[in-house]
Amino acid sequence: MIGYYILIGAIALVSWAVSSQLKRKFKKYSQVHLENGMSGKEIAEKMLLDNGITDVAVISTPGQLTDHYNPKNKTVNLSESVYNQRNAAAAAVAAHECGHAVQHAQAYEWLTMRSKLVPVVSVSSGMSQWLIIGGLVLGGAAGVGLGWYVAVAGVIMMGLATVFSFITLPVEYDASNRALAWLENKHMVTRDEHAAAEDALKWAARTYLVAAIGALASLAYWAIQVFGGRD
Repeated sequence: MIGYYILIGAIALVSWAVSSQLKRKFKKYSQVHLENGMSGKEIAEKMLLDNGITDVAVISTPGQLTDHYNPKNKTVNLSESVYNQRNAAAAAVAAHECGHAVQHAQAYEWLTMRSKLVPVVSVSSGMSQWLIIGGLVLGGAAGVGLGWYVAVAGVIMMGLATVFSFITLPVEYDASNRALAWLENKHMVTRDEHAAAEDALKWAARTYLVAAIGALASLAYWAIQVFGGRD
């Protein structure tokens, strides 16, 4: 278990570093005010309209960096600062979340795949590690008996969560690419504002990359614990 704690600690440290850098970037680019004077809400509404999407609402949600697109009720949820502010960071986030709405409208295959996994992962991700540990306690490391089957079930569940993390990557990167292309093609931002938006979204994407790598590392560790004891 010491090796596992070292692994988790290292991943947590990298995640903290990337998250901290992301917050610094957004704080910095929140000072880059848009020449067009549009708020995040207005940016989002225009991007949706330009893509022929009229059934998605743009609403404000509490918190910081809580922005997301909800495909169930078709809402682009923007944190209060993004919703009201008129800067490069707000434009980047608003356009990115609308990128997900465009993906949904166009049945983007990676988003569709990700959505299908949500119900399964929401249940399995919280149980997987406990099943593995419980199975090992019951003798699963020896590769025999009920304990091994319980541990294997846990590894499979953790594997699904890991797959989900990696499927999330193309979804997020594609949404950012759609956002940046629209901001540029529709002349919504200046060259400097576009560079700021691109850098902000780059760091946001890195948080998902770190999470995916962390999920894979954790899966590899537990898989070795379960399958490593077999002859």
